[in-house]
Amino acid sequence: MNTRSAAPVQDPEYAKNLQRATLASSIGSALEYFDFALYGLSTALIFNVLFFPKGNPGLATVAAFATFGVGFAARPFGGLFFGRLGDRIGRKKILVITIVLMGGSSTLIGVLPTYDSAGVWAPVLLVVLRLLQGFGAGAEQAGSTVLMAEYAPVERRGYFSALPFIGIQAGTLLASLVFSGISLLPRSQLMSWGWRVPFLCSFVLILLALLVRTRLRETPTFVELEKQDQVSHRPVHELFRTGFPGVLVGMGLRMAENGGSYMFQTLALSFFVTVTAHADKGLLAWGVSVGSLIGIFSVPYTGALSDRFGRRIVYRTGAVFLMLYSLPAWWALTLGNHGVAIAVIAIGIGVGVNTMLGPQCAMFPELFGSRHRYLGVAMAREISAVLAGGLAGVLGAYLISVTHANWLVLGLYMTTLASITAASTFLVPETLRRDLSRTDDAVKISTHEAGDDVTVGGARPVSTQDFPIAAATAGGAPDVPRRATAAHTQLF
Repeated sequence: MNTRSAAPVQDPEYAKNLQRATLASSIGSALEYFDFALYGLSTALIFNVLFFPKGNPGLATVAAFATFGVGFAARPFGGLFFGRLGDRIGRKKILVITIVLMGGSSTLIGVLPTYDSAGVWAPVLLVVLRLLQGFGAGAEQAGSTVLMAEYAPVERRGYFSALPFIGIQAGTLLASLVFSGISLLPRSQLMSWGWRVPFLCSFVLILLALLVRTRLRETPTFVELEKQDQVSHRPVHELFRTGFPGVLVGMGLRMAENGGSYMFQTLALSFFVTVTAHADKGLLAWGVSVGSLIGIFSVPYTGALSDRFGRRIVYRTGAVFLMLYSLPAWWALTLGNHGVAIAVIAIGIGVGVNTMLGPQCAMFPELFGSRHRYLGVAMAREISAVLAGGLAGVLGAYLISVTHANWLVLGLYMTTLASITAASTFLVPETLRRDLSRTDDAVKISTHEAGDDVTVGGARPVSTQDFPIAAATAGGAPDVPRRATAAHTQLF
């Protein structure tokens, strides 16, 4: 039986690259969610006025949310295109490309003409840029997730993998703070130039991300694949042949996390404005700000909890919480009280959504084998983003319009999403401490592949079956020491 060395490995270069990977992933996450949160806030309150005819406000709002959904529709195609490349040429190179495509599209939104000056070309150009933005974003989060999981020390993978997702909270927080700030402008200035400033500021985040990512080294897992000449030339074929059950389960796991996030960030604002006379739009955005501030702490905390108790139980806790929270939350929004609405949105995002996001950061890369991991994570994340996040905006806006803002309908919608996710946690095996050098998937497609991959609370015996790369080439385990050292775990 071959085993890896249990002795601590002091490797300053690895520690430095772990820091760079965390920073690179965090900045990308911040940019993506700054753009998407800002677009979501603007969709409900600005784009429906500036980019569509003014004859029917309700229809204009639905059309504006449709452009929001278009970005989600492009994400699976971006995930497929770049995910395939990420498994063939490396994680780092793709993350440089996606940040430029995603950030550049967001910056250009800030210079678009409005409907009054360009007519139908205004929404057309907006849709084109949203498609490009979504195409790049389709591989951004998947790449960041895989990058961190493959760099992180195994015993604290949940915690370290969750750290870059603080960037999600930071980006969302920054977007809501900026939007709250520009909402203080006189309406004429807000609608003429004020709304453009945040989109133009995306350029700064692009430069920061490029500076860090160009200095980052490739992940140890992909380097080992190249060294053993085991890089897949047909990751799409492999994924559909053996890994698609993991994609389906991953989609189910994302229903509540992604759908709930965008319902609280965008739809709740539109709903509150509809049911409340003289609603203060800028004040209500503080709910997203407070929720994101809570998430800065709750995401890494729940990631760390998953290192102790397992990914499934922590994930399931978040799904059940959101399932029980949905109906009271949407009813409370009908009270018309700004303080209550801020609290409802903040708790929904900061506690309900982020309790699932924390363990998800490590869990999704652990579901897939190393040869098609990037593609598998991208497909699971982005197909679900269309069905959950993208559809939530369009369908939710439609439901608000046709039901005259009936809270029960929206509450049941969110409850359904949470129920799907809670059920999905029973379909996935526990992936805690799974060896990421393995080429097989955690969710098996036949009884021949069945078997427990990991045990919660302790390491299991390791054999050459745990290292299919080496078993296929040299008959032994590859010399890739697991870097779970005291020095590394104290980096942050």
